[in-house]
Amino acid sequence: MRLEFTKMHGLGNDFIVFDAPRPEAVPTPDRLAALADRHTGIGFDQALVLEPPRRDGTAVYYRIFNADGSEVEQCGNGARCVAALLARRRGTGPGELVMDSPAGLVRARVRADGEVSVAIGVPNFAPAALPFVADVMAEAYPLEVDGDQLEVGVVSIGNPHAVLRVDAIATAAVDRLGPRVENHPRFPRRTNVEFLEVVSRSHVRLRVHERGVGETQACGTGACGAVAVGRRRGWLDAIVRVDVPGGRLGVEWQDENDAIWLTGPTATVFEGHTEP
Repeated sequence: MRLEFTKMHGLGNDFIVFDAPRPEAVPTPDRLAALADRHTGIGFDQALVLEPPRRDGTAVYYRIFNADGSEVEQCGNGARCVAALLARRRGTGPGELVMDSPAGLVRARVRADGEVSVAIGVPNFAPAALPFVADVMAEAYPLEVDGDQLEVGVVSIGNPHAVLRVDAIATAAVDRLGPRVENHPRFPRRTNVEFLEVVSRSHVRLRVHERGVGETQACGTGACGAVAVGRRRGWLDAIVRVDVPGGRLGVEWQDENDAIWLTGPTATVFEGHTEP
């Protein structure tokens, strides 16, 4: 069966986006992993599958599959790309829309300057939300990894995140610690891992090891998770510039009861087809 797709990215965090009006139209996890291969497939961090709306007042229901074929709950840069694609298809230009996802409703704003903002829910620090094994909720938790004693903040942005503050992301042990924290037994469903360098109260640098993918050029929910933990620890203000390897994102979280907003550019690379 022929599969039409659009290749998109948000600051190098790249996706294929395709319509799947029937569940049987979604490729198998093994096939998605093969398509994600950057040498023998299309190459992508996530595949975003667009389905008809499941709730009134929403424009689409989207599903997210990582490069290893596993289905996950949320993807911030992916949500921004979906919003940009829907606005282009509709020919509506700047404006707002509401989308639906496994993690819940997502408000999106396509801005006149071409950037896209999404509100992807209220950060949840309860360990059970990730899930994360802990007796009580705390601002930070000790975590032993291969004899190293780490301190992590944990948060759900619809998907799980573990945030480690580092002196400099340039020298952070992302390749070594990222996979080990991702697969630590205290994260039963694995986790995304953020390495956070605080430059000032309104500026951070970030590298992210994504669950089921590895290090990526940008991670939208990772940026939100890092800022949420930084806000909770008293390190950051409400509006923060987040520099990632692929460029710059903006995160805004005004109050603990508010949804967290992610803003940045999107790009369409090409359209194509494959046989799943």
